[in-house]
Amino acid sequence: MTWQIMTGSYYRVSPNQGQTMSSSLTGKLEAYVEIKASAEMFMDMLCNRPHHVSNACSDKVQACDLHDGDWGKEGSIICWSYVHDGEAKIGKEIIESIDPKNNSITFRLIEGDILKEYKSFVVKVQATPSPKGEGCVAHWVTEYEKLNEDVAHPETLLELLAGICKDMDTHLTQA
Repeated sequence: MTWQIMTGSYYRVSPNQGQTMSSSLTGKLEAYVEIKASAEMFMDMLCNRPHHVSNACSDKVQACDLHDGDWGKEGSIICWSYVHDGEAKIGKEIIESIDPKNNSITFRLIEGDILKEYKSFVVKVQATPSPKGEGCVAHWVTEYEKLNEDVAHPETLLELLAGICKDMDTHLTQA
């Protein structure tokens, strides 16, 4: 397990932790990002208004389009246009679960650039009130299976998600 300390964030890398699949193809990475926005504000934007994320961080996310279903509903399919490692990319996700009581959402990638290197890729986010009494902590978890041993663990994707989270926070707290 590796820890990386970042300003207002910390990351935990746990390849194979709790996995039953063989080799180091499966893994889980986590990031905790402290933000000033409330858990409810943050999750409302991520769950119900993800198409507004590009307003908060247009350098990272260019668009979020609804392909099937309704915003903020389980089973809906959304497509993200974003920049990762300096390249424009696309990711189509299905919303697997939303838990408003616990301020959490789970996305599963079903198409896009990430699946060129990963057999499966799931992103879970939960926002909890900060123990400091103001704002919240956004806990990002990526669970994945690489296509082969040559594929790197997706640390830069987790860093992108943490950066998007920080930009969303700035947008929400300045609005």
